[in-house]
Amino acid sequence: MRTVALAAAFAALLTAPALAQSGKLMLYTSQPNADAQQTIDAFMAAHPEIEVEFFRDGTTKVMAKLAGEFAAGAPQPDVLLIADTVTMEGLEADGRLMAYPEADTSAYPAGLMDPEGHYFSTKLITTGIVYNTAAPMVPASYKDLLADDAAGKIAIPSPLTSGAAAITMATLTSDPSLGWDFYEGLADQDTLAQGGNGGVYRAVAGGEKLYGFVVDFLAIRNKADGAPIDFVFPTEGVSAVTEPVAILSTTQNPEAAKAFVDFLLSPEGQQLAADQGYLAAHPDIAPPEGFPARDGIKLMEFDPADALANDQSNKVKFQDLFGG
Repeated sequence: MRTVALAAAFAALLTAPALAQSGKLMLYTSQPNADAQQTIDAFMAAHPEIEVEFFRDGTTKVMAKLAGEFAAGAPQPDVLLIADTVTMEGLEADGRLMAYPEADTSAYPAGLMDPEGHYFSTKLITTGIVYNTAAPMVPASYKDLLADDAAGKIAIPSPLTSGAAAITMATLTSDPSLGWDFYEGLADQDTLAQGGNGGVYRAVAGGEKLYGFVVDFLAIRNKADGAPIDFVFPTEGVSAVTEPVAILSTTQNPEAAKAFVDFLLSPEGQQLAADQGYLAAHPDIAPPEGFPARDGIKLMEFDPADALANDQSNKVKFQDLFGG
């Protein structure tokens, strides 16, 4: 009997890790539906013992749903995969995220991950300059948009609407060579500042405006499909949202949640991001077709904690300049 009991105990030890990473996992995400489904399918293929359910909407609506659940004392997700680190900073400050410092981030550049392991960047969705190929001037720098040739011909997404635009604003106004003087210059250029990236892209592609700020993949994919536009990674660098993943402190399945984070950070998970048409956060994963080499893309410095602290005052300044 003792031998049987010892054998059973040994078998339990051998199977414990697999059992710990089993069960259901609830994901809240702002990924597009097709990307979310591909991500989940790839994860479940690697971890068939874990069943993933998910809720998908824009980051603002995901967070509104989650805020209601927090208020009711019943948050549902184990894992969040949303657009930006500023939102994650707010959750971290409120004690809503579980630290996972053991996650392997050794291959990643400094500054992409929360130092305490509360959230992890999975992509680099940069914002640069889109221009219509009929434009009289091809910009290389942000400051080129302040030239007379560009006056009245610029559209940018509003940080009051777009999270990526809010991060672009925080990044550019914190840059010593640009600052708020640059945004004041854009206002003096009679820049149209409203809506999101899609509206800006349509205005530039349709010729209503000739220059604008948009996220990289939107311009690069449509250029490949024949749209009369091109995309510039400005000489000063680009801002980026990084689609971070995080585990909620209230997770009901922490081991499965860790497995999901590990998958997204793995070379396999990062290659999936590239296959979906995004710039992977992992520096060894080749960019998708249409992107320059990684060493040709300069990321501007960005402090998500500082951006969170100044978010409302930045938006007030923007509204004073552009209305809306």
